[in-house]
Amino acid sequence: MNRIDLEGQSAVVTGGAQGIGFAIAQRLVASGANVSLWDMDGALLEKAKAALGEKASTVTVNVTDAEAVVAAEAEASRVAGPVSILVNSAGIAGKIAPLDEYPIDEWKRVIDINVHGTFLVSRAIVPGMKARNYGRIVNIASIAGKEGNPNASAYSASKAAVIGMTKSLGKELAKHDIAVNVITPATANTRILDQVTPEFIDYMLQRIPRGRFLEVDEAANMVAWLVSKENSFTTASVFDLSGGRATY
Repeated sequence: MNRIDLEGQSAVVTGGAQGIGFAIAQRLVASGANVSLWDMDGALLEKAKAALGEKASTVTVNVTDAEAVVAAEAEASRVAGPVSILVNSAGIAGKIAPLDEYPIDEWKRVIDINVHGTFLVSRAIVPGMKARNYGRIVNIASIAGKEGNPNASAYSASKAAVIGMTKSLGKELAKHDIAVNVITPATANTRILDQVTPEFIDYMLQRIPRGRFLEVDEAANMVAWLVSKENSFTTASVFDLSGGRATY
């Protein structure tokens, strides 16, 4: 593993207790950063913190609660230091169903977590980055946000929104030495697969020319560079991790 230099950096990783979020947090800690893990599952957070060691801290928070997010930012800054890195990884897949049968409450839940959560966390952390004239933000979207997946309209729409939000924010912050980018992974072998049917999993696998799902460490490797000072020019951009699936 090439070591990206993140010494002296303080990172927030939402959805950091498991899956891609945890893998990213693990890579950031290995690169020297202090990492504040944000998640709703307090028990999982404690396990993650124990695995990562003294450079990790935790905040139990619902990213859809605006007041709780502001409080979480204050706590992360107090414990880990002023936040210079943000990875928005909290998200859900939602139910699998045709759009005309999609439950309205479930649609709202997916959009609330995946889109509003990314917005609220970014809104709380960006002012500090602007004041210090430095920051790195990476949002976790999905190839579904570019191509759309059948029977996953809520998820696809939410990830397309995250891509659009990234491009907008990246342009807003470009003159502050704050890079804002988004990755669009194909399906990763994580617990999010527990939320979908075996038929849907087979469909997703068949779409990947590599013939396998993404490993979470592969996502972490890309993010580690994107949040480093070495990424001094690229912003408002989309980085594919699709195993060859992406067509644009």
